[in-house]
Amino acid sequence: MSSRYAAAYEHPKGPGDARPTAEQIIQDEGLVGKWADKVILITGCSSGIGVETAKALSKTGAKMYLTARSLEKAKKALGELSESPNVHLLQLDQESLDSVRACASALLAENDRLHLLIANAGVMMTRKELTKDGFELQFGVNHLSHFLLINLLTPALLKASTPSFESRVIVLSSTGHKFSSVNFKNINFDGEFDAMKAYGQSKTANLWTANEIERRYGSNRLHAFSVHPGAVTTNLGQHMSEEEIKAITQDPKLMASYMNPAQGAATSVWAAVSKDLNGQGGKYLENCQISTPHDPAGGMWAPGYGQHAFDVAGARELWDVSLKYVSLE
Repeated sequence: MSSRYAAAYEHPKGPGDARPTAEQIIQDEGLVGKWADKVILITGCSSGIGVETAKALSKTGAKMYLTARSLEKAKKALGELSESPNVHLLQLDQESLDSVRACASALLAENDRLHLLIANAGVMMTRKELTKDGFELQFGVNHLSHFLLINLLTPALLKASTPSFESRVIVLSSTGHKFSSVNFKNINFDGEFDAMKAYGQSKTANLWTANEIERRYGSNRLHAFSVHPGAVTTNLGQHMSEEEIKAITQDPKLMASYMNPAQGAATSVWAAVSKDLNGQGGKYLENCQISTPHDPAGGMWAPGYGQHAFDVAGARELWDVSLKYVSLE
């Protein structure tokens, strides 16, 4: 079944074109003010599409928990929304698994149910750095911190799920997952660090995590999707070199595909609320639709998922080693 938004993505004309915004998705689904009994958690709400995702979902009237490493930065980025009685800010440093545990505890102290978790926060193309727990930064921040957070909150997600409303986990991946599968023999890329491959590994890990959540919990009415938000005008590329940025800006097709943050948050929100996705999960979404395999003939940036995206054995192995890494086993 084709998404109602598919045609809007066929001939992009740059930021602000006909492609939907996150808020438009909420309006089209008829959800304004309709989720007053729901609880939502979104990570990475101090900039970019995290802010826009929060603004759109706040229109539903849900109780919102928004995380950021710097709460002052989040307050500034969220503006008036941070003062809403429905919005609660939680401090979360995703370079620290202890901080993840504290964040989960803070949420669970106030709620035994969680209806929607959006793992939005992330870093891209960073230098070789390690998290406080000794993991390569992109793998630690993008994957392991979210993996731990999701596992700690799974009981609340399962408890919130009912036949009339099935809980969802949305994990932001990227077209960058095609850069690399998971390097199980050298997770930290010691002695062979490549920022792009390390980023690709973390985004494959995000995709596989969503798939494995669905495999494990889909029958219990907890569903998960991975999302490629698209090329968005945010500060995510701040660690890229001048040469890498120049290569992007000289690609007219890629530049036309860029969206503003309000549009960039649309697929995350569509994944979170679309009735078309009811009862489903384990899908990779982009351009507000379920994606299909990538055709290399269209170039690196063409839509579609990589060959390893639905590697069941890989996803299971990643889950098992991640449990060890975050001390849940």
